[in-house]
Amino acid sequence: MNAPAAPSAAAGPARRLVRPLAALVSVALPVGFVALVDPNAPGHYPVCPFLRATGWWCPGCGGLRCVHALTRGDVLTAGHDNLLVAVGALVLLVLWAGWAVRAVRGRPGGGWRVTGRQAGVLLLVLLLFAVVRNLPVGTVLAPPAG
Repeated sequence: MNAPAAPSAAAGPARRLVRPLAALVSVALPVGFVALVDPNAPGHYPVCPFLRATGWWCPGCGGLRCVHALTRGDVLTAGHDNLLVAVGALVLLVLWAGWAVRAVRGRPGGGWRVTGRQAGVLLLVLLLFAVVRNLPVGTVLAPPAG
């Protein structure tokens, strides 16, 4: 059984947007849930297991609060809750927009490949972020307690 072919340049713009729009919907649904169910209110989401076990903030701690703040347009709070998630959301938005534009224009793209070096840099950034936000000098990167 063959995998379905990517929409060709001859296909209409709406057909070429199927994959970017499917990706957008797959992200928008959980983001919409976080927008509606406030992670700042206790009892809606579980506590980070890494935080609970160690008392240290993991790279994702504050991420739900960050996404919730972004859905409200509160960029400063989002950056305070988790700067890495806020920057990552911006990067992903730019990448998605480029993918959608290329799709409308009938240009191939959207199938990103991460090199070993890029993966290594990303892992190093995650590790450094996790370490620094748990040091006294990095308290500005730690999410608010609660």
